[in-house]
Amino acid sequence: MKPAGHERYFNRELSWLEFNQRVLDEALDAENPLLERLKFLCIVSSNLDEFFEVRVAGLKQQMESGQVERGPAGFTPVEVFRAVRRRVLRLVEDLYRCWREQLQPALAARGIRIVRPAELEPADHAWLEQFYRAEVRPTLTPIGIDPAHPFPQLLNKSLNLIVRVELTENGAARRRLAVVQVPSILPTLVKLPREDGRQEYVLLGEAIGHFLADLFPGTKILDYWSLRVTRNSEFYIDEEETANLLKAVEIELHNRRRGDAVRIEVRRECPPEVTAELLATLRLTQDDLYHLDGPLNPARLLAICDRDHSPELRDPPFLPPVSAVLREQPDLFAAIRQRDILLHHPYESFESVVQFLQQAAADPHVLAIKQTLYRTGGDARIVGALMDAVNHGKQVTAVVELRARFDEANNIEWSRRLENAGVHVVYGLVGYKIHSKVTLVVRRDPDGIRRYLHLSTGNYNPTTAKIYTDLGLFTCRPDYGEDATNLFNLLTGVCQFPGTSKLIVAPFDLHRRTLELIAREADHARRGLPARIIAKMNSLVDTGVIDALYAASQAGVKIDLIVRGICCLRPQVKGLSEHITVCSIVGRFLEHSRILYFENACQPEVYLGSADWMPRNFFKRIEVVFPIEDGNLRDRIVNEMLLRQLADNVKARRLQPDGTDLRAPREAGTPARNSQTEFVTLAREAAADPVAPQPNGRRPRMKLAPAPGTPSR
Repeated sequence: MKPAGHERYFNRELSWLEFNQRVLDEALDAENPLLERLKFLCIVSSNLDEFFEVRVAGLKQQMESGQVERGPAGFTPVEVFRAVRRRVLRLVEDLYRCWREQLQPALAARGIRIVRPAELEPADHAWLEQFYRAEVRPTLTPIGIDPAHPFPQLLNKSLNLIVRVELTENGAARRRLAVVQVPSILPTLVKLPREDGRQEYVLLGEAIGHFLADLFPGTKILDYWSLRVTRNSEFYIDEEETANLLKAVEIELHNRRRGDAVRIEVRRECPPEVTAELLATLRLTQDDLYHLDGPLNPARLLAICDRDHSPELRDPPFLPPVSAVLREQPDLFAAIRQRDILLHHPYESFESVVQFLQQAAADPHVLAIKQTLYRTGGDARIVGALMDAVNHGKQVTAVVELRARFDEANNIEWSRRLENAGVHVVYGLVGYKIHSKVTLVVRRDPDGIRRYLHLSTGNYNPTTAKIYTDLGLFTCRPDYGEDATNLFNLLTGVCQFPGTSKLIVAPFDLHRRTLELIAREADHARRGLPARIIAKMNSLVDTGVIDALYAASQAGVKIDLIVRGICCLRPQVKGLSEHITVCSIVGRFLEHSRILYFENACQPEVYLGSADWMPRNFFKRIEVVFPIEDGNLRDRIVNEMLLRQLADNVKARRLQPDGTDLRAPREAGTPARNSQTEFVTLAREAAADPVAPQPNGRRPRMKLAPAPGTPSR
């Protein structure tokens, strides 16, 4: 009997929280270096902020609008909110217990301590007071709360102190509340001066609290509590009614800091009467209140990692080498003419991509450069190359996505710089985010005009390219170039989508083609032909694709999914998905590449792209998925990458039918397999051995295990 509809899918929000539990597990893992554990803790805190700003804010809007429809997982918005509340409480409790009982004592043992002002020696206390008066006090504004002083607008995620004071009015003692807002530009951790290698800090909120009497003269400070408010940060722009998208995004970016409150975080000691007043003022309920037993906004503890350089507390340093195929060929255009080139980041240097743009900008034979920009990270070399190209007389077009979440301000700034430099800047199609990663260079070669392409699964961001795993392809195949030209004409001009011969583009045909590829494997399995699917992505949410995978599983297709984050598919359910496995890898680097493998009856196809299997990627974004037609590169992707990750038994977790995650099993005597560590080792070996097989060279044809019910071959 097949499961009912609501038993076919996991809830998206709850699945996302389970992903963050996997991240927190890395902070709890004593085998990880101490500062790396602290980084994982900070990542969970930062992720939870974004979760409330966007996902919980959306749930609250659904509830306020009276929406009662059940989602694919069978929950109403109210039921999802309650389940999220329960899960977040557990996650937050685990996070702060990790900090109090594991990380903070371990850091203290290494001379990295957070101390309270009252614990300081006189000399340190005098230094802290001087720092407070010179650097902090001038920026603070104490605000009383009474009929003449309404409750202030607390900015999103800003640190605030709620202060209870006692003062004498008309001979009677009265208690009042006040607020001290702390500018976010100030450091959350105040580092005390030390010459002996110790690193000791005072939390800024506690430093301000220690000197509160200076801000409220003539009163008695009874107590104070740290407070933090999270607000709805989603953008709401009607593009069809907006004449200037850039200006509209700027306005919404400003409004983000003052959106509706969705969460209050306070120290656990804050009394009920104070939290009740806060909730009433911000129009929230007890379900929106989180009492914390530790520092508010643990993400700011990342400053400890930035200031400590002890190598024994970190992962071993790794400098990604230049791809072997490019090491002896400085002319990238000549190298690309010889063959397609695959780059695996961060294990192979992203500098080759930067150099591709820089060479294109300076090359007198290059006529035009067109590029999509989603998250540049503000790297001056990427946008600088585009500006230099204009100065060299080339036609340069940048398709900039202004609404890349939480990168909007950065993209606005660089858009203006590009426009001022003469780059033709456009913002894509109305109603769609530009999420594809494409660079097109048009060059006049001796044998005619040729189009060179860089297609990628990740952003043009050299900083994140050091910590995100992504794949990029250099090619000058004419049909790829023609498709890319048509894509850019669509993004910059006024025309209908003309269709493509190689690239698969959302929102036009990616969903349909994905379903067709899955259905083809199911048909092969039913006919007794070899059938297999391996898919790697960040998130799997789309129910149409999930249903197609279920059908393929029931037809006998063996399906292995590597899904880093959200996965709404239930694996290993009898009668539904017993031939589907789902693993998630959380390690030193953020798994970000999207790879699709289809066995296709011994004629395998491999695709890379920018899109996850989510409705927004299929229908609300411009995405590009591209085939790998070089057989050597296909084999490399499968043998060196996919199969290695499926064999990971150190950092991989296996998703269970009930939604829990278990560490990948390791039988006695089986060696530990950490795929990311093995990738680093491969890169180092290739860099050290000049005669080692080139990463783009021929590799043995892989041999996958046959699907259940499929004849061996």
